[in-house]
Amino acid sequence: MLDIPSKAGAVIVFLHVKGSGWFCSRNQQVAELLHEMKVGTLLLDLLTTEEDKNYRHRFDVDLHAERLAAATIWLKNYPIARDCHIGYFVSGAWVAAALKTAAGLPFVGAVVSSGGRPDLAMIDLPNVKAPTLFIVGSLDSDLLKINRDAFRQLVCEKQLELLEGATPVFECPGENEIISELAGNWFEKYL
Repeated sequence: MLDIPSKAGAVIVFLHVKGSGWFCSRNQQVAELLHEMKVGTLLLDLLTTEEDKNYRHRFDVDLHAERLAAATIWLKNYPIARDCHIGYFVSGAWVAAALKTAAGLPFVGAVVSSGGRPDLAMIDLPNVKAPTLFIVGSLDSDLLKINRDAFRQLVCEKQLELLEGATPVFECPGENEIISELAGNWFEKYL
């Protein structure tokens, strides 16, 4: 799904995760804020329905990164988006694909990871040039450790934001609003 408002200066790519994706309230809130800021959005599902039946495909970072790179190059060449800056808003295991892709494509301008797994692309992290924001719930000690370890590997402009009292799935009232604001500010600053 591609939605680019008139006079958009940037397009943010959201990676769809089966069972949540575009209909996830977090993605909807971030997208609504971005549209108000005259920023376009592109929702991608990197797996076919058939591929998604095989659970191991969900963690195939190389496959996801290859498809994300192809889609990003397509977007960069799409007439209405040709002059737009491109960023990624991702969560879960898809973060690794976004970071791996950002490491290989110099025109990716910013990455926001919301509760993501950057450790699955650890070898690529020192090559990421795009300013990168990690958002992690303070009550998710395992994911927090993973993100802190990955954060140390990044040499680009970076920030690690803790949502105090937040669980791994950011289900408490107000958390989606905070994530939307953090992501919107990050994209506005760097795109």
